[in-house]
Amino acid sequence: MLESYIKQRRKEKDILLMTHIVMGYPSFEDSYEIVRQMVAAGVDLMELQIPFSEPMADGPVILKANQKALENGSTVQKCLDFAQKVTTDFAIPFLFMSYANILYKYGMENFSDQMAKMNIKGAIVPDLPPEEGADYLKAMNRNHLCPIYIFSPQTSDQRLSYLSSFAKGFVYCVARKGVTGKQTAFSADLSAYLVRCKKATSLPLAVGFGVREKADVDYLKGKADIAVIGSQTIRIVDEKGAGAAGDFIRSIL
Repeated sequence: MLESYIKQRRKEKDILLMTHIVMGYPSFEDSYEIVRQMVAAGVDLMELQIPFSEPMADGPVILKANQKALENGSTVQKCLDFAQKVTTDFAIPFLFMSYANILYKYGMENFSDQMAKMNIKGAIVPDLPPEEGADYLKAMNRNHLCPIYIFSPQTSDQRLSYLSSFAKGFVYCVARKGVTGKQTAFSADLSAYLVRCKKATSLPLAVGFGVREKADVDYLKGKADIAVIGSQTIRIVDEKGAGAAGDFIRSIL
């Protein structure tokens, strides 16, 4: 189980690192190299984003990567094929990140069955709340997969507890209101918010949206279980190429 993997790893490390790629960006060959380098550098788990034309939770960096991947011919089937390859080649847990329209179009049961066959551990679907996700939750539970739900600083304590009742694996705590990639203040307000999150769930906490450097990861030690790096890796790849991914990860661990 994903939760037990995280808790076991946490016995060995002060904080885990989860990274994010957009499958097919800059190319599938580059995507594979980025995954290879990040696993070799020591990441503990990884989000594989299926590109979507309107990624509402993503800021300009990941939005551009989604658009470019689609322009370059990335399809759901190519992403599933890619995911099958990396789950076979690398031992860390992988999750899908995408949007509800893709899952509905593919078919919830079929999509969940494909995830289970290729050893994908769970999914992050930001625009599919529990109230609208009965079919999704049924399909995920049938295959013993983890639906990852999202907490935000604006979420009420009652809502945090409600979301936690559906979540499995871990909870993704966004560090601030808005989309990915913008500056986040790692401050007392964030600490207080994470205390609220811990009270609402017994699951491990992942924190993302604005984690860019080692100081950010260090700040989260003792406050969360997983630091999530997304947009900054894409920035590094854009500036220096896929070969720079491993050195960047090593610089923040």
